[in-house]
Amino acid sequence: MTDAPATPQGGDQPMPPAIRVAGQYVKDLSFENPGAPDSLRGAGQPNIDLSVDVQARDLGNDMFEVELIIGARAQRESNPVFIVELTYAGIVQVSGIPEDQIKPVVLIEGPRHLFPFARAIVSNAVRDGGFPPLLVNPIDFAQLYVQQHVDSEGADI
Repeated sequence: MTDAPATPQGGDQPMPPAIRVAGQYVKDLSFENPGAPDSLRGAGQPNIDLSVDVQARDLGNDMFEVELIIGARAQRESNPVFIVELTYAGIVQVSGIPEDQIKPVVLIEGPRHLFPFARAIVSNAVRDGGFPPLLVNPIDFAQLYVQQHVDSEGADI
């Protein structure tokens, strides 16, 4: 005789945890090349200041809009070379996740699914602006979540 896992009576089995990206889209994209054409002839690598932010809002019915915001400013000395700003969003649906774990799941797993697409858009925008593609390194969204939310435990999504 083998021991089978117990199942709840009445056929009510809990849903397995799942996250699904129901849609994704560019919400805002801006590329500026304020010093062109001189900025294209500049010698040396520019200094690049990269910023990343994640925001989410509850759409109801276990659906959330997750925004991955990536900005990069490149400068040589004090002269701007290029500025790129992207807000890439997705509709994320969660199921089978305990209420107290939804916020971290949405703010960690949501942008993790969106990042490869946002990274490609930023890279292509910079390349199309006349510069070598900007390859944004992978981001640890769990660490970003901890940095942004460690002091705001009760904040709403």
